[in-house]
Amino acid sequence: MKPESARARAMEKTRNRILDVARDILGQNPDAGMGDIATAAGVVRRTVYGYFPARSDLVRTLAERAVEEITDVLKEIDADDAPVDAAWALFVARLWPLAHRYRVLLALRRGEQGDEIHALLGSVDRTLADLVQRGQDAGTFGRHLPAMVLGQIAYATVFTIADQHRAEGAPDVRAATITSLLVLGTSASRAHELADQEER
Repeated sequence: MKPESARARAMEKTRNRILDVARDILGQNPDAGMGDIATAAGVVRRTVYGYFPARSDLVRTLAERAVEEITDVLKEIDADDAPVDAAWALFVARLWPLAHRYRVLLALRRGEQGDEIHALLGSVDRTLADLVQRGQDAGTFGRHLPAMVLGQIAYATVFTIADQHRAEGAPDVRAATITSLLVLGTSASRAHELADQEER
């Protein structure tokens, strides 16, 4: 192995460790600074700044990672060939393993970089809004809110429930599926039916 290749791999590993730690630290405290992240990652501040010249760069990278992973989940769902509520249940099931990692975005979206994160998440919001709109047009989802707003609230519900994952007896993916479907206006019996199907 060439020395520069080994060095590049080591640098990428350090960068990923910083991002992983930052995601957890900011999830606990959205106002945490670069020094807090450096300490938790076991590196000096200079190392963190070497990869991310400003805190905003680090937060943006976390948001970009989240958008990429959530978009991949959405692409896996063949929403056109399934009832829209079943497509939503499948989305929640596929999102769940990622949700606790990116719940930090809910807090950061309300912070000083909120506009930028909102813009980055725009493609996800629009895709979910299209799904919700199809459900509203079919009479499957409620019309109590515009599709864009309703979609954001429903998937924020999944992240909120995932935020409780460390607590004893915390709600699981079944609870997230049922609750988000109820938010969308699905009947309780249908929400439970879809959650049962995803567990099989």
